[in-house]
Amino acid sequence: MRNDGGLARAKGLLLALMDEAYRRRDHVALLCFAGSVVELRLPPRRASAWNDDWVAPIGAGGGTPLALGVQRADELLKRHADRRRWLWLLTDGRSAESPARPGSADVACVVGFETARVPLHRAQSLAAAWDARYLDAAAFDPAQA
Repeated sequence: MRNDGGLARAKGLLLALMDEAYRRRDHVALLCFAGSVVELRLPPRRASAWNDDWVAPIGAGGGTPLALGVQRADELLKRHADRRRWLWLLTDGRSAESPARPGSADVACVVGFETARVPLHRAQSLAAAWDARYLDAAAFDPAQA
């Protein structure tokens, strides 16, 4: 995602989603994964105000441990069964992994950032397999989600 501007668009969308969560007084958590690392960037808590300085350190590249990231998300969601649990996956669809939908997610949304000349539609395929909502990042409005 870092070479084609997708990471910058994903960061912008992340800021918009977090802003919407802040307005709704929702609880949020943030997992980032790239290379072989899955990092809990924001432990579960009530959403707060966000800014560009906070998302600037988020990086990309080196492959995507999608299955491991989804597994960690499921573990986080399991701990919060007392509220409705949403899973938002922002992806460029370049991972060949196709993990199962986390059983702890009450609602799942896959946001695709694919920009390849010959699209593989992996994000859409994953959304279909998960019975999740698919949103194209180019046309996505967080306020409508």
